[in-house]
Amino acid sequence: MLSEIHIRNLGVIAEAEAEFSDGLTVVTGETGAGKTMVVTSLRLLSGHRADASRVRAGADKASVEGIFATDSPAVAEMVEEIGGYADEGEVIASRTVTAAGRSRAHLAGKTVAAGVLGEFAGHVITIHGQNDQLRLLDNVRQLHALDEFAGVGDLVASYKEKRKEWKQKAADLKRRLEAKRELALEAETLQRAVETIDEIDPQPGEDEELKATIQRLQDADDVRAALQQALAAIDGDEADVEVPGASDLLGQATSALTSGSAGKDKQLAELADRLQDVVAQLSDVAMELGQAMLDVPDPDSLEQLLERQQQLRELRKFAVDVDGAIVWRDEARAKLETIDVSGAAIEELTAQVETARAAMMKVGEKLSKARAKAAKQFGEAVTKEIRGLHMSAQVRVDITKGEPNAHGLDEVEFRLVQGGHDTALAASASGGELSRVMLALEVILAGKGRTMVFDEVDAGVGGKAAVEIGRRLARLAVDNQVIVVTHLPQVAAFADAHVYVSKAASEESVESSVRTLSAEERTEELSRMLAGLESETGRAHAEELLSMASEAKAEL
Repeated sequence: MLSEIHIRNLGVIAEAEAEFSDGLTVVTGETGAGKTMVVTSLRLLSGHRADASRVRAGADKASVEGIFATDSPAVAEMVEEIGGYADEGEVIASRTVTAAGRSRAHLAGKTVAAGVLGEFAGHVITIHGQNDQLRLLDNVRQLHALDEFAGVGDLVASYKEKRKEWKQKAADLKRRLEAKRELALEAETLQRAVETIDEIDPQPGEDEELKATIQRLQDADDVRAALQQALAAIDGDEADVEVPGASDLLGQATSALTSGSAGKDKQLAELADRLQDVVAQLSDVAMELGQAMLDVPDPDSLEQLLERQQQLRELRKFAVDVDGAIVWRDEARAKLETIDVSGAAIEELTAQVETARAAMMKVGEKLSKARAKAAKQFGEAVTKEIRGLHMSAQVRVDITKGEPNAHGLDEVEFRLVQGGHDTALAASASGGELSRVMLALEVILAGKGRTMVFDEVDAGVGGKAAVEIGRRLARLAVDNQVIVVTHLPQVAAFADAHVYVSKAASEESVESSVRTLSAEERTEELSRMLAGLESETGRAHAEELLSMASEAKAEL
């Protein structure tokens, strides 16, 4: 429900605010006072296109702020999703439009895109103006109205899902058939590449490991010579036995310190012990050098490893290293599975397309039957309503079977039968007739708990039909908040609250204000609307009209 609205610098309105309550609220005022600016402001809050020409002359920007009270779970989820704040179910929506045409939207304290405002408004408010009446002439919207009356939302959703599956499979089949030759060539190329990689059989990290091994082999002779030289220095040279090694020399030094009288010297004995430790360490080093000699790669295997390295280099056409080539091969195998163009694959996919189409058609036929069953009842219900609005006509719903489309297997057209003529609603209805048909649809399809705005839905209507429009708007307001911009006193008399838009003109500017009328002021406004001026006769007529409306509302 719309609780409050604040308007600044919009059209002829410099600044205004209005409070709205449950039930039926009418907005009236003199021509040019700015009544439609109230609807324009609500359209801005509903995410509609922002028009810089609506900014009041001389102002930098126009702004609209609305406070909505709602317990909709969808709205609560949306507010949470954007990180906004709702105060005890009240959500604030606002929109600004600069004179340069820039627009900014806010919802629940957060800056949002205008489309988010539109999504929010879709849950809380519906606006009907003369342009919306023209949309009623669209066959798709007529179909949606019938579906809403028939309560086939689940069937429509199921049909759309089945149709989506069918179209996806059909598109895949078409793509495969049209590109079969190209796909076959691609599959052959990928298969050869995979076989090449498999034949080389690279292992993860093999190229880096091989590079290190080859480097060691290329240095093997130098390493082996260094090891031999080191061992000869420690153990002696086998080729020249007369040249002692470090081990022999250290043994001789130790023996010299421990033999004869020298062996009795305590200091020399300590030095001999230290030399023995050095001899032991040198022996360990010699043993490790010998093991290192055994670990030096055999140079004869270098050529074989270089050949393997050359094989791995062939993989560079697929990736920069071995690991990348392995990943490429795995991805190629996965892609090969998706571009199977064998006859069996085409046949299988063709069967899947037919199965998906059959599933779609089954749901579509069920949907068509439900629509056909509801069409007569729907036409009768609309006819009853428009006749109650003093429109001597009949509305009939024609359903024609066609090819599967986004909405089902049917095309719907509303027909208007009057004066012996049976023509499409789009070709025959006047503005006033469209207003009454649209109102009839709203009465029939109305849910609960929404804010419904009507902008001069009573255009082209008068007399008893105007009274009936007021009665039906009041009926809608039993379970919804209804706001109506009207010029008809018969409609205004049914209001629970009456908002008046007045204007004050000077040579420099025109300013409008918005306020809610008291009971006494309502009578005066209805008198003005009836007679064009305040008079005792007009006042009496206004009081009579208010009394009639009050009695009619008591029967709702």
